[in-house]
Amino acid sequence: MEEDVTLLLKDITGLVKPQPTKERERLIQSGRHYSEMLPIEYVPTREYMEAYEDALRVYARDTAQAVGKLGDKIINARGRDVVLVSLARAGIPVGILLKRYIKFKYHEDVRHYSISIIRGRGIDGNAMKYLLKYHSPEKLLFVDGWIGKGAILSELKKDVAAYEGVSPEIAVLADPAGVTELCGTHEDILIPSSCLNCTVSGLVSRTFLRDDIIGKDDFHGAVFYEELRGADLSYEFIKAIEKEFTLTSQVRDVRVEGSGIDEVQEIAERFGITDINFIKPGIGEATRVLLRRVPWKVLIDERYKGKRELLHLVRLAEEKNVPVEYYPMRHYKCCGIIKKLADA
Repeated sequence: MEEDVTLLLKDITGLVKPQPTKERERLIQSGRHYSEMLPIEYVPTREYMEAYEDALRVYARDTAQAVGKLGDKIINARGRDVVLVSLARAGIPVGILLKRYIKFKYHEDVRHYSISIIRGRGIDGNAMKYLLKYHSPEKLLFVDGWIGKGAILSELKKDVAAYEGVSPEIAVLADPAGVTELCGTHEDILIPSSCLNCTVSGLVSRTFLRDDIIGKDDFHGAVFYEELRGADLSYEFIKAIEKEFTLTSQVRDVRVEGSGIDEVQEIAERFGITDINFIKPGIGEATRVLLRRVPWKVLIDERYKGKRELLHLVRLAEEKNVPVEYYPMRHYKCCGIIKKLADA
């Protein structure tokens, strides 16, 4: 809905032919940038949807508590005239929830935009120009769903240096990597929206950047998947979390010593992985590996064997014949590892 978010994205529906997962993975691993292609989006199996619905039922309250905690931190740190700038697309539902929470508790109707940032290609400069035309730089606050290793935060720090007064700080619901104070929790919690692709993000694709389609004055692009309208659960998700909003948040925030990236390096050494981009730690990132990439294996912290919050992961791994290994982790409950394709 327009009042929930303004998308600073170019509509490229019909201009790009989505590619199968294996084909995309082969191209990515042979040097093609992921932002120059789009995946085929599909409606998950009935069994997987049952796991998602169970996740939403069980973890809506925890997610709402994290939204509340983060909303309070944002108002205290940035004031009531903050401008939320969510990173498309995982940030979109979280930005909408934050906007609605701030209205619910503080009776303020804050602005919320969504823009594209692409690892290795940077933030959308035209979208930034647009934002700075209408808002002062210190008001802008970037929002995303969760942090895995912290790659997008590193990208933001690099890119935002060009815009005086804009902070590279990022607000997320879950930061198990321990890299931002503006988080709902440092625990690796299940945010149910991470379980689905476009059907929980307003039927918008991940963002796209290729010179033949995106001109120098255009915003980064995205496709609208009209054909999946019947499967759209975006507002069902928003409403399920919103229903659980409370005026005070009881998040028990436990921060693990050290940083997530150190643990990722240890996993790389243990499993002989030379490119840490193949390692996707945390529930949100591991889920994405199973949904969008070609997975090699899934690691689950042995303390969480059989736990309900990871059932959707185990279900997806079974569907795709991906081995699950139980392995001790400190910051994360699970981790997805991308398969290195020999013929890439």
